[in-house]
Amino acid sequence: AGTVTPLHYDPHHNLLAQTVGQKYVRLYAPRYSDAMYPCEDHLTSNSSQVDLDDVDHASFPMVAGAPFVECVLQPGQMLYIPPKWWHYVRSLTSSFSVSFWWS
Repeated sequence: AGTVTPLHYDPHHNLLAQTVGQKYVRLYAPRYSDAMYPCEDHLTSNSSQVDLDDVDHASFPMVAGAPFVECVLQPGQMLYIPPKWWHYVRSLTSSFSVSFWWS
């Protein structure tokens, strides 16, 4: 419980399958990438500089206005995450999930 996958995107299709426990997921469409403040380093350019658990609104003002969708995944549920959709994941309970990626 409490583990976090920071805000990032993946270049491939993803099915996130929740097998045990609950996870909170927040998604932002690729068109809001500027508001996600991507890291400037090439190796981490798919990761955001924004800590969604403690947003520095002075440094990252656009993130507050970016619309998002959110859900809580329950055991047995799967969520499709399209390529380049920004997502943040937090375990609400002890949990286990499996991601299936494909091009």
